Amino acid sequence: MSLNRRQLLLRASAGLVAAGTVLPALPAFAQSVDAAKLLEPGVLPDKVLGDENAPVAVVEYASMTCGHCANFHKEGYRHLKSEYIETGKVRFVFREFPLDPVAAAAFMLARCAPEEKYFDVVDLMFEEQRSWAFTQNPYESLLKFARQIGFTQESFETCLKDQALLDGIYAARDRGKEFGVNSTPTFFFNGEMERGALSVAQLDAAIADHL
Repeated sequence: MSLNRRQLLLRASAGLVAAGTVLPALPAFAQSVDAAKLLEPGVLPDKVLGDENAPVAVVEYASMTCGHCANFHKEGYRHLKSEYIETGKVRFVFREFPLDPVAAAAFMLARCAPEEKYFDVVDLMFEEQRSWAFTQNPYESLLKFARQIGFTQESFETCLKDQALLDGIYAARDRGKEFGVNSTPTFFFNGEMERGALSVAQLDAAIADHL
C-alpha cells in the first residue's frame, strides 16, 4: 500500500475512530482456549514483559485507538506491572488488535521505534491518545506525535510504507479472532478469557485464580 493510499485511509477513518467503531460481532466462543496454543508465536515476535517461567501468563489484545484500552493502561496496567510482572508472578504478552487504520499505523510506529522502547511508546500513545487519535487529520497528528519521540518525517514515512510490518499486525489481529477476540481490550489468564478494561480488583481476582 502506498503512503498516499494509507494517508487517505488514516484521514477517512478519523470519524470512525471518534465514533468508537468496533468490529462486527462474531459468533459466541468458549471463554477459555488452549493456553499453549495461545502462546505460540505469530508472524511478528511477541512483545513480552516478565519472567518466562512465571506461573500466570496474561495476554492482552488491544487497539491503540480504544479508549477502554487507554483507561486500562493508565490504571490497571500499572498495578499489573508493579505487583505481578516485576515480582515474577506474571508473564505479560501484549498483542496488536487494531480496530481501524489509525490504530494499525500507531502500532507500526511502536514497532519501528527501538525495540527496547516499544512499551514506553505504547504507554505514551495511550497517555496522549486524544491528541493524535481523535482528530480530523490523524495522519498529521501521528506525524507530530512521532516527531516528539524521535522520528523524522522520512523515518515516519518509511515506517508506514513497510507492507510486511502492516501485514504482520493484521495477521496478529486475525489470529486473535481465532481465539474469540472481537473487542478490545480482551485478556487471557492462562487461557481464560476476560473482556473489558479490568479494574485493579478484577485483575487481582483473575490472577489469584491461577496462583
